Amino acid sequence: ATFSAAAALAIGIGLQNFPEGISVSLPLHGEGMSKWKSFLYGQGSAMVEPVAGVLGAAAVYLFRPLLPYALAFAAGAMIFVVIEELVPESQTNGNADIATLSALGGFAVMMILDVALG
Repeated sequence: ATFSAAAALAIGIGLQNFPEGISVSLPLHGEGMSKWKSFLYGQGSAMVEPVAGVLGAAAVYLFRPLLPYALAFAAGAMIFVVIEELVPESQTNGNADIATLSALGGFAVMMILDVALG
């Protein structure tokens, strides 16, 4: 684990947090909630991440031998969710081209960060 790898991971997580917050806030605002209140709910969903990060770090320290299996399970779960839910949903309502280009753009950004920082 090098500093550049940690920096790449931190940047990737930070970039991912913007669309995550938007995906929480915009539907709430669309349903009639005020901009300020929907913003606060979006921020609230992100406020648990540092606490969960500390708990996760403690779990890694305590259960280090199980870490490869836990990471493999998490990766499989994420791939399943993407294939089962997100890909079909992104292709509805005539958004196929935008969804495909957005996925390619996100992949390209992560590869650029990996090569540049890693």
